[in-house]
Amino acid sequence: MKLVTYRRDGVVSCGLATDRGIVDVPSAWPDRDAPQSVMDILRRGSACLDILARLPETIEAVPLDALTLLAPLPEPGKLLALAGNYAEHIKEASQSRGFELGLSDSPRWTTVPRPFLMPANVVCGPEDTIPWPVYSRQIDYELELAAVIGSKAKCVPADRALDCVAGYMVANDVSARSVTFKEGRGKRPWDEFYDWLGGKWADGFLPTGPYLVTKDEIADVQNLHMVLKVNGQVRQDANSSQMIYPIADIVSFLSHLMTLEPGDVICTGTPSGVAIATGNFLQAGDVIEGAIDGLGTLTNTLGPRPETFYEPLKR
Repeated sequence: MKLVTYRRDGVVSCGLATDRGIVDVPSAWPDRDAPQSVMDILRRGSACLDILARLPETIEAVPLDALTLLAPLPEPGKLLALAGNYAEHIKEASQSRGFELGLSDSPRWTTVPRPFLMPANVVCGPEDTIPWPVYSRQIDYELELAAVIGSKAKCVPADRALDCVAGYMVANDVSARSVTFKEGRGKRPWDEFYDWLGGKWADGFLPTGPYLVTKDEIADVQNLHMVLKVNGQVRQDANSSQMIYPIADIVSFLSHLMTLEPGDVICTGTPSGVAIATGNFLQAGDVIEGAIDGLGTLTNTLGPRPETFYEPLKR
């Protein structure tokens, strides 16, 4: 199933994307206690998904052009992401920055994932304009496969980790590669790390969608073709098989650090081809399309460049 959140005539609801259009879940639900959001569906668990899977195909559907798709989870639980989960991306980032980011000969067996958290304000949906933040002159794209947790996970072994996943989405982990608040700043240890981390937190910097595709629709999540285009030009072309840490390992690792709960989103890293490696950063008005086999295409536009930038140390 393809779960969606959408707005029609000013009202936000949840639905199922079908070949005929969008089936509204609250209207199609067989009794009064209908789920009102995708988050509600996930929290109700597999029994709720089973009911949705059995809804009659004759239920009326609304054409896509009569509504607006939003992020499938506009207000997710926790937002987690991985830094450096594709070897070629680690190599290109190291070369572009002039220092070693760390890639052992066999990283999956000699290292562990490097996760970080993001605030909920980063979420935006398909066709949304990504705001250009006032603290960066260099904006980059990062196509990622996002896993969505469907059941509570605590200290789960890798061989059972995918049982806790509800489904998958396309995500674009947009990044501010430069920060204007470093200008005129005294040098301190760890500044570059925190600059990088701050570059992940801007409003609208994590488009997701267009659907949350339930895991039963995906035969092998570790063998999905991934392509990102900017204005029609291919920038990233990879396969999820190239991940250093597969999704099962990621979910297991994170579940030992914290309790994962339904509606938590995990972005699993980006492959090579990002702009920091070439200097070909995004420009205002650029159209970014991220596509992953079976998960759809996520399209967004970068908004206008700010007329002035935030420089807190400027005198």
